[in-house]
Amino acid sequence: MCGELGELMVSRRRVRLGVGVLSAGLLLAGCSGGGGDGTAKPTGSGSTGSKSPAASGDTRSGPTPSPSATGLDFTPDPGRAPKTRAEALRLARAVAATPARWGPGFVRRSPYESDPALRPVLDRDCVWQLKPLPATVLATLTRYSELPAEDGKGPIRVAAVVTVHRTVKDADWEMAGTLEEALRCPDQQLRQGERITGLGSLGSEFGLMGNLTAEDMLAEGGKYYSDELGGPYHYYWSQSRVGQVTVAAVGKGSKGRSADDVNTALVQGKSAMVSRVESELEAPE
Repeated sequence: MCGELGELMVSRRRVRLGVGVLSAGLLLAGCSGGGGDGTAKPTGSGSTGSKSPAASGDTRSGPTPSPSATGLDFTPDPGRAPKTRAEALRLARAVAATPARWGPGFVRRSPYESDPALRPVLDRDCVWQLKPLPATVLATLTRYSELPAEDGKGPIRVAAVVTVHRTVKDADWEMAGTLEEALRCPDQQLRQGERITGLGSLGSEFGLMGNLTAEDMLAEGGKYYSDELGGPYHYYWSQSRVGQVTVAAVGKGSKGRSADDVNTALVQGKSAMVSRVESELEAPE
């Protein structure tokens, strides 16, 4: 897979992101003992649990430093930071990966975009429910794409989730909460007829475990089951934070689709989103 990724990555930021995703994936496989494939719980997800940063594999001890403190090759321009819901939604639409960003052959699923006024929240029964946006979130958007079934193989389904928070601190709490969700609910119902089990998660600040592109990064892996597609199949979730914005790439496999097939698409989709966030928010040189 590394050779394939070397051909796919064309920018310095994308190469670094690919390494980070793979490093996290290898470690996560060792922690969780298996892979899975699941439909997106769109990011920007919320939890009914506490805001404690503690979670399985969490390497953080407090709020993430600013880019200048981490050494991230990115300096934000405060004047370009979204301050209204309209500005945030424009940014989310500019960043969220379209089918072409995942690789050749990917197409839109239906529905293609989520309702930007709602976000998924994991309830106390480990079931995902759509709820109105909290005051801490300016906008969130999920786009759904897939590589259609062909030649006896099932589809690869992916989702791109972009959440624009009011502040960097709000975005950091989301990252911590997402890690906590996997610890609290290793088995989750995504929606009717879809579930993930055996979730393991880990997080890494900039400079740790191959994360060289974002102030914070996390990954989840588990097994995906679908009434439509069967299972268990590979499920993987990779999420990064740059300033007040979090982006996530979610992938799930099916019959005949390997973990590498899914993860190659996720590397491409997420790297494109992180790069776009930086170009949207970066200060002029």
